Order: sequence, then C-alpha cells, then structure tokens
Amino acid sequence: MKSLITENLADCLLDKVDLRRQWISQAVEEVQKVICRLTTEISHHDIRFQAIPYSFMYNGNIKVLAPSQFLVTVPVRGLAGYRETREQRWRYYTLEGTRLPCPLRDPEGLQQWLQIQQFMKSLWQWHEADVNIEGDIVPAKVLQVFRKLVENAIETCCLSGKVSMLTNSIAVWLAVETSQGQVELELAPAVEIPNAWSKKARWPRWPRCLMRWPSRDRVGCIKSFGFTLLARATYHWQLSFVQAEQMLLEQLDEDGGCRRKCFQAMRQMKEDVWCPGQRPVITSHHLQTVLFWTCEKHPHSKDWQVFSKGFLRLVRKLHKCVSQHFLKHFFVPKSNLFRYANSGELDTVAQKLALFLKDPQMDLP
Repeated sequence: MKSLITENLADCLLDKVDLRRQWISQAVEEVQKVICRLTTEISHHDIRFQAIPYSFMYNGNIKVLAPSQFLVTVPVRGLAGYRETREQRWRYYTLEGTRLPCPLRDPEGLQQWLQIQQFMKSLWQWHEADVNIEGDIVPAKVLQVFRKLVENAIETCCLSGKVSMLTNSIAVWLAVETSQGQVELELAPAVEIPNAWSKKARWPRWPRCLMRWPSRDRVGCIKSFGFTLLARATYHWQLSFVQAEQMLLEQLDEDGGCRRKCFQAMRQMKEDVWCPGQRPVITSHHLQTVLFWTCEKHPHSKDWQVFSKGFLRLVRKLHKCVSQHFLKHFFVPKSNLFRYANSGELDTVAQKLALFLKDPQMDLP
C-alpha cells in the first residue's frame, strides 16, 4: 500500500516539478536582466567588481535557494595567485578600522580571514583603506563599498520602481519585482579561486581507489573547479563550492538511477508542505547536501532503481538531520549548516516530516 501511495505521490510531484521549472526559468530570466544592468553599471565605477553577463543557458552566478530567494555571486577582479597561509590572525575591527581588544569568536569550518599577501598579484585598489585594514581584506568593508555602488546603480539604471534595497542585514539584499512575483536576492561579492582546493575541505574522505560515488576518475575534475570566498558577513569570508556541487548534480544519474527525480520530489514537498514561505529555514542547498551524503552512503545503481525507496530514503535522512539540528557540509564536514538556524522552525519542520513518514499520503499537495 505504501509503495502504491508513493507512486501516486511521485506522479503528482513530478508534474509539479515541471511547473516549478517553468516558473523558476521565467523568474531567473527576468532577474538576470536586472543583475546584468546593475553589475555592468557597478563595474564601470569600480573595476574591482565584474559585470555578470546575461546567459541564455545555465548561469552559475545565480543559485536558487527557494522559489523566491536567490543567491547571486558577483565575481571580483584583481586578486590572483591565491595561496593558503599558515599564520593565524585573530583580529577583529570596527568598520572605522579600530582594532577590537579581544577576539569575538573563532572562525568556524566554512569561515576564514583573507589577507592581501595571500595573492601573488593584486590591484592597488585592494590595498586601499575602504576595504583593507592592516593587510586584511575585511568583508564588512567590501560589503559597505558594494552596497553603495548597488544603491547608485539602481538609481542610474532607473530601476527604482522594480528593485529596492533591503536593509535588515550586513549582507546586500534586494527585492526584485518579476512577472512571477517578488524575488529576494542576496548579492555576495565573490573571490573565485580556480584550480585549488581549500585545506579545510576534507574530501574525498578516503583513498580514490575506494571511492564509489562519485567515481574516482571524477574526483580530480570536480576539485579542479576550486572554490570561492564570499563576502556575506562582518569579519570572515565564507567558503563556497558552488561549481563543484553543480558538477556533482550534473553527473547524478550516469548509471541510469533516479536520484534526480527523488531529489526534485523532496524539494517540491519541502516548498509546498514542509517548509514553504519567504527565506525558509531549509533551502535547496540543505536538500542538496542531504542528497550528496545519501548518494555517498548508497553509491550503487541498484540503490536508485525504485523511486519510492530512493525518495523515502532521502526524506528519512532529512528528518534525522532536521531533528538533530545537525547537517554536515558535504566538503567541510566540520561545519554544521544548521548552526545558526532557528531551532523552533527546525522543530516544526521535523514534526511535519515525522507525520509524513508515518503516512506518506496524508500530506499529498
């Protein structure tokens, strides 16, 4: 009976997945046009920030976290030849450049400081006091400069009726009106570091000869995409592996499995029933991480031939992580992606997941 119910659920959800894809595609297309105009204007005024061109295909600078919440990474220019540093600099500053007398907190797994000396080549503008304090490139100061550039670009591009700034965060957030409704964007300046792999990323976790998912010949290719450092907070830059994660997603079902369908169905249930709304506590990135961990634990093709089994396997993993308020980053497992999530909201989602797992038909959207 449960298998039959899940098949009916699959038919319903996968129909909705197609509608979602059309909705998202239209919203992304409109957002792309806005971002292209804004970043082109910004790059004319400050060479440190690159324009994001309009793309007719996949745009790697736009990450859909929820239907009405996008993360837009804005590449910076003029920082090349990155190298890791062994020196620990526990230094915190006010925006005015005054050093605080004691450390506020240590950087966690996905966080790090960034020093100008870590780059073999750098534009002189990155040495200026508007972003640099005693050799540290401070994300809060970068965001301060970037926010002003975005505000001016909105006015210059005559987008005030379509785009508005949101001011409840150190990060740069915009609200953009589209034909599909309002979409909130976080614009994050991004230092792209290709052909290098962060020492904090403990992946693969065992010798390549023992790798089952992804295949060991793919590991080198995935790591070659490198990583990115995002300005999203006051003191620390945030590690991001968007390109490596996208490569994992693109190669999900090379063996003919149904991993992608299972993921899409879980995402649809999350958005429709378990955790809907603006800026949800659980985003597509959380679900993607659940998918990667489950694929690594169940690497064989035979594990992903039956949709009902694969789908419920993902939901059980999600329920476990949400209930424990603990979800390890796939590449940096020392980092808990739920560390700063609202506990009450997580508990509410956990209750909904528990009810669904008891009776998969009761929450059919």
